[in-house]
Amino acid sequence: MTPLTPASGASLGHDGISRRRLLGTAGAAGATGLVLGAAGGAAAYAVAEESPTALATVGSTGIAFHDRPHQAGITEPQQAHGHLAAFDLAPGAGRKEAAALMRRWSALAADLMAGRPAGDGDTGVALDAGPSSLTVTFGFGRSFFDRTSLVAQRPPGLDPLPAFSSDHLDAGRSDGDLWVQIGANDALVAFHALRAIQKAAGAAARVRWQMNGFNRSPGATAQPMTARNLMGQVDGTGNPKPSEPDFEQRLFVPSGSDHPWLDGGSYAVVRRIRMLLDDWEKLPLHQQERVIGRRKSDGAPLTGGTETTELALDETGPDGKLVVPENAHARISAPEQNGGAAMLRRPFSFHDGFAPDGTPDAGLLFICWQADPLRGFVPVQRKLDRGDALSAFIRHEASGLFAVPAAPKKGEYVGQRLLET
Repeated sequence: MTPLTPASGASLGHDGISRRRLLGTAGAAGATGLVLGAAGGAAAYAVAEESPTALATVGSTGIAFHDRPHQAGITEPQQAHGHLAAFDLAPGAGRKEAAALMRRWSALAADLMAGRPAGDGDTGVALDAGPSSLTVTFGFGRSFFDRTSLVAQRPPGLDPLPAFSSDHLDAGRSDGDLWVQIGANDALVAFHALRAIQKAAGAAARVRWQMNGFNRSPGATAQPMTARNLMGQVDGTGNPKPSEPDFEQRLFVPSGSDHPWLDGGSYAVVRRIRMLLDDWEKLPLHQQERVIGRRKSDGAPLTGGTETTELALDETGPDGKLVVPENAHARISAPEQNGGAAMLRRPFSFHDGFAPDGTPDAGLLFICWQADPLRGFVPVQRKLDRGDALSAFIRHEASGLFAVPAAPKKGEYVGQRLLET
């Protein structure tokens, strides 16, 4: 990620300052005036005018859409606000309409991620903000290839996921022809992008389902740390790291595949996982930690060390029993327990109110990235399905699998190599 500069595509005024940055600066100055207002009134405003405050770091950070190895929204840090949406092509729409839509969406995403308005009809929702680390990511579902008469170009990685015993899937909130992931560190910027994408679909596609999520805001902790989920657990400790030699191999489709349009791309498995928080919160702390296999306080293994210390899976306690139980989530999902299978988890939490009985409709919008879901998500989930202690406290309620092409070059659109073959 790089700070937004004129070189990154921000629209410039006559003095070389981006319109978004200028408005953001004025907003920041106004905030300064409010802080000082009790002491000085108009004088405080004058101070703010003479010493304008630059747009806050959270707002000014922009992320490139074009000319990068992979689409944005995969390896970037998790953002504070997110929206997921699936679209179905309208009846009668086919390859031509899909290509026009992806061209339109790609141009729009490039503008939004650079902090520019969404065309002449911009609603002004994000007018005072910078890009705020906005990312817009596009993917294609299995049904997209039927709708566009491109079945021969459909990769085997989009074969349907198997059924799992913890599945209680709602078909109306699963799958879809097209998938859009939006993330930003400002809620209004994220909503603005969602609304712009939905409007730009026009008559070509309609929303199939849409979900909203959140994470901890940048700067909310004294130092950067792995996020927590709504169970209070540190979530994402075992993710592949860019420093690992096989990081790219695990996450991205290699060049020279049977489907060149997906070279450099990835697969996203999306699951709406409801957490049965009332049941979970009744467990004493030590039982919660045994279910996970890690300390709740810092995410370290029950066998000791820090969050990044490897699990000592063979270690036993004074009673002769394994310190990390056989059915602990961390044990069962560990790559070394799954033939090295790994995926990059990049989720959002969600809370959609309360059921009539008062239980929270809350949990995880699970998103994981891998070069091949049949070698990443599927084997791990099968093993979890057979004996994960956490399964008693979660319910998979929606599911989707999407092929996500590499980032387009300047002047191109996402999926162009597929749709113009």
